[in-house]
Amino acid sequence: MTTGFQGVMPYLVSPINAEGRVMEEVLGRLCEHLIASGVHGLVPLGSTGEFAYLTTAQRLRVVEVVTAAAAGRVPVIAGVAASTTADAQAQVRAYQRCGVDGILAILEAYFPLNEAEIEAYFTAVAAASDLPVVIYTNPNFQRADLSIRSIARLSKVATIGYIKDASSNTGRLLSIINAVEGRIHIFSASAHIPACVMLLGGVGWMAGPACVVPGPSLQLYELCKAKQWSDAMALQRPLWRINELFARHNLAACIKSGLASQGFAVGDPLPPQSPVGAEAAAEIAATLREVNAGA
Repeated sequence: MTTGFQGVMPYLVSPINAEGRVMEEVLGRLCEHLIASGVHGLVPLGSTGEFAYLTTAQRLRVVEVVTAAAAGRVPVIAGVAASTTADAQAQVRAYQRCGVDGILAILEAYFPLNEAEIEAYFTAVAAASDLPVVIYTNPNFQRADLSIRSIARLSKVATIGYIKDASSNTGRLLSIINAVEGRIHIFSASAHIPACVMLLGGVGWMAGPACVVPGPSLQLYELCKAKQWSDAMALQRPLWRINELFARHNLAACIKSGLASQGFAVGDPLPPQSPVGAEAAAEIAATLREVNAGA
């Protein structure tokens, strides 16, 4: 069983300019800022990284830039998202050559898949390398979801050590914890309340909001780790305002807008997505200032 990943691991944005090139300087600077803030890892090509809108070359370059910026100081867990098993395995091998420390496995499905086919995909991703794997399930956006039974079976694959479940169903998390019997560990998503996930036995959270509120996120994690639950909830309440913002707006657009207000010119979300409007951008910036100042 793999037990090396824990803590606050931001889902990074993917800054792409109008010519389709990765904006390497700002991405590297964001990574440096987050590492200096104390995050426990970096996750390129998660949902906030707009993986569904990137080309193969753009994805690879994002991973290369993040891995180089991390320089071994924190683990890099690269998102692998595909609709075919062969493509997913090719991504795993390419990112392993870049020097990543783990894989976030995502299934993009068009035609419906049965339980056995879904399990076979994640098993094949795990088999493509010896890297630790985080399986990611988000039934609000994914056509092919993992059942509790499937998760329990996948937990017996040696390199699958974690799951990030973005269902927003806290009871489902407890069912997963009971079903896997300690074989894999839970990361909170932005759809869940991180302090509650930690109380259930989670090991941290992987989410886009940590890009713009790393300090408060880390404070919350340390309070939860110390089991100071009253203090943790006192911090969680205002911090939850960030999650509420991201639930109302396009996630990548919201976080890119928030980063822009903090001096990181990461650009707009990739078309056909639209940037947030001026009123929303002002609300996002003001909320971030309040939460970061009050933590």
